Amino acid sequence: MTTSTLASFSFVLLLSMPALATAQSEAAARPPAAPPGASVSASATSAPRTTSVPTDYRLVPGDKLRIEVYKDTQLSQSLQVRPDGKITLPLIGDVAAEGRTSIELRDALVTSLKEYNTNPVVTVIVVETVPPVFYVMGEVNSPGSLPLKGQVTVLQALAMAGGFKDFAKTNKIVIQRRGASGVSALPFNYNDAVKGKGQTIYLKPGDTVIVP
Repeated sequence: MTTSTLASFSFVLLLSMPALATAQSEAAARPPAAPPGASVSASATSAPRTTSVPTDYRLVPGDKLRIEVYKDTQLSQSLQVRPDGKITLPLIGDVAAEGRTSIELRDALVTSLKEYNTNPVVTVIVVETVPPVFYVMGEVNSPGSLPLKGQVTVLQALAMAGGFKDFAKTNKIVIQRRGASGVSALPFNYNDAVKGKGQTIYLKPGDTVIVP
C-alpha cells in the first residue's frame, strides 16, 4: 500500500468513527425488540373498548350482564335478563332485574347473599343493552312497539302510533312504567295535553301507553 493510499484510508476512517459512535449510542438507547411469539404487556396496548352505559340506565329484558362476586367463581357469571325480567344465580335463585339500575341490582344481590356470606362484594357490569323501545296499545291505528330515540313525549308517541280510533277514550290514557318497586300507572289526559295543560311526560324505555 502506497503512502498516499494509506493517508486517504486513515482520513476516511477518522470521518466514519463519529457516525459509528452515534449509531451505537442510539441502538443502546432503544429497548430490545420482543422475540417472535412473545406476549406484550397490557400497559403497552390500548385498553379494550367497553359499552358506556349511564348509571341511571334501567335494565330491560335482553340486556347482557356480567356478575362478579369476589372470590366466588361459582356465582360469577355472564347472564342475560330473561323475558320475565329476572336473572338466576346459584344459591339465591331468581332475582328481579328489569326496571333496576346496575347499582340497585348489585344491592339486591348483596342483600340476598348475606345469608351465605357475611360481607359479599358484588359487581354488576352491563355488557350489552338492547335498543330501547316503548309500546302503544289499545284504541290506536297502529299499535305495537316503537323505537325510543331521544326524548319522546306521550303526544308524540300517540302520533307515531297513527292516532286514535273512533271510540278511543282520550281522557283516560294510562302509561305503565316498570321500576325497581314494580309497575306504576301514570294517568294522561290527551284533551288537556293538546291545550297545553298538565305536565309534559317523557317516555322511558319499556313504557307502555294504553289507550282504552
